[in-house]
Amino acid sequence: MSGQAPARFDAVTVNSVQDLSLVDGGTRRMIERRSALLGPSYRLQYSRPVHPVRAKGTRLWDASGEELLDAYNNVPCVGHANERVVRAMSDQLSMINTNTRYLQDEVVAYAEALLSTFHPALNRAMFVCTGSEANDLAVRVARQVTGQNGIIASQFAYHGNTSLVSSFSPAGGPGTILDRDVRLVPAPDSYRMRGIDLGEWFAAQVQAQIDDLASRGVGLAAFIVDGVFSTDGIHPADDGVLRRAAEVVRRAGGLFILDEVQSGFGRTGDHLWGYERFGILPDLVTLGKPMANGLPVAGVVGQWDLFEDFGARVPYFNTFGGGNACIAAAHEVLNIVQDSGVLSNVATQGRRLRGEMERILSRAGRATDVRGAGLYIGVEFSRSDPALTPDPQVTGQVVDGMREEGVLISAAGPNGNVLKIRPPLVFDDADADRFLSSFERVVRRVGV
Repeated sequence: MSGQAPARFDAVTVNSVQDLSLVDGGTRRMIERRSALLGPSYRLQYSRPVHPVRAKGTRLWDASGEELLDAYNNVPCVGHANERVVRAMSDQLSMINTNTRYLQDEVVAYAEALLSTFHPALNRAMFVCTGSEANDLAVRVARQVTGQNGIIASQFAYHGNTSLVSSFSPAGGPGTILDRDVRLVPAPDSYRMRGIDLGEWFAAQVQAQIDDLASRGVGLAAFIVDGVFSTDGIHPADDGVLRRAAEVVRRAGGLFILDEVQSGFGRTGDHLWGYERFGILPDLVTLGKPMANGLPVAGVVGQWDLFEDFGARVPYFNTFGGGNACIAAAHEVLNIVQDSGVLSNVATQGRRLRGEMERILSRAGRATDVRGAGLYIGVEFSRSDPALTPDPQVTGQVVDGMREEGVLISAAGPNGNVLKIRPPLVFDDADADRFLSSFERVVRRVGV
């Protein structure tokens, strides 16, 4: 599949403020100033935009003084303004902040700590600034090592916004032009494909696209996938769903790249890394977003021989990737995740939220599906017809309704009918209580 990507749904577009008369004067003036100065590609979220001025843990405070519960921002994974992370970064900035062309104790120590959490075969790391850069670098490595160009991604994937990565990120917007060497496969949707072997089905989809590339003389360089299929509508792959697809990819000579920019660092609960849930070993793993709790650091972890092949021919350097201050913050995030019971909390709170939302929706007059892993949760709203027709209207009403309750969530999926709930990993019992009571009031008010 190539050419123009399908139109992208994003709650920031559907629920953005349309009528300035609905907001107070101060908010209206800020919107007008912003519009006069910033590029129009930027979007605001919610019909009544949020103007946060302070945050701590799982809470944000609006300029009006309103306290908001953050159940959406996965970047501050160990909580907004985490004191340990702030101190680690500040202490490092007060000494030196430079780059990886110099010997650095910090980046070596962090690489040792980070790689110790991976399978021994994944024994090298390279650091960049963003998840986009990490995926860009991983695909460059794959193309260099395999000598092939073909890329397979999921049908509504988002892997970043560099020129290369945009070419296989159809969720990036209606103007995204897919590269002619890119092919897409539908996500394994357990909601609509009940009773079939999703692993076998998904592997067949991947094989069909490998064959299509081959028919045009294009070999496969890599299959890249977000194991949560987040922008596809949040379809966390269980054990077995990806294993056979990875086998198909490797038989074709391609690499399996697992994008853990969103799902890594314990987001899916029980395990630090998503691949541990799948029972397969990726060739390359990409990291980003929560890695330093909001500072720009990301990375690629992979097998030595792949980096050796790439490095022999490409003297890769990134001015800010691996800088001391961001690495110090990243190291402290890893310490917190490992020594503060975060994984157990993620698993516990995730199970509770999913179970209670299922109970609340059990009386719904429409089809719903609650799914997820750990603290990455999707709630799909559909009409109760045989096709389970997506219902983005009610989804948008719930997103805005939760915002009016002081709880931030968003939406996902090609049709925008899946609630996206991914709070900081330190979401606790009191946070869950507040979230669930608000959710119940909203769905009753909306008439779900």
